[in-house]
Amino acid sequence: MAYIQVVLLLSLLLALTSCFLTFAADPASLQDFCVADSNNQVKLNGFACKNPAWVQANDFAFSGLHNPGNTGNPFGSAITPVTVAQIPALNTLGISMGSLEVGFVTSNPDNRLISKTLQKGDVFVFPVGLVHYQRNIGNMNAVTISGLNSQNPGVITIGNAVFDSKPDISTDILAKAFQVNKNIVQQIKGKF
Repeated sequence: MAYIQVVLLLSLLLALTSCFLTFAADPASLQDFCVADSNNQVKLNGFACKNPAWVQANDFAFSGLHNPGNTGNPFGSAITPVTVAQIPALNTLGISMGSLEVGFVTSNPDNRLISKTLQKGDVFVFPVGLVHYQRNIGNMNAVTISGLNSQNPGVITIGNAVFDSKPDISTDILAKAFQVNKNIVQQIKGKF
């Protein structure tokens, strides 16, 4: 178990130090929808589109967010994926209720933390491509419904955005996210 944690930590640190710049964007859609055709072997930006004449209502629907997930893990959270694998109509698109602290870090050079505590029914928008987080601060499990999209690419130096934001992201949050103790997080913060 300890060996796996060390390998995971080293892999994460290697990824952080070797991938300083990230470019990410999806082009604007050219059609009303592009339901994924998982049987088609051609893979473009996602899956090839199913013939619109074959599209059904179930391609746009998912049932299962009402089922609680297992939160008995080191992260204390469970994710019920709702991706193109579960909703084929999310192909070329993308889609997280309870008290939830949310935040994102702006691009360099500011690396400013923008955060807010949400209540049931609130909405918060994460700009595409920016480092972000969600943390359940309630006494019960929280359900989030997320809508994902990308229209405007940006450049983020991951190390600075995560470890040198202004104001700082809490050491507790980073320690849990990276599965390391707080001293290691402080060491890493000291390098930025």
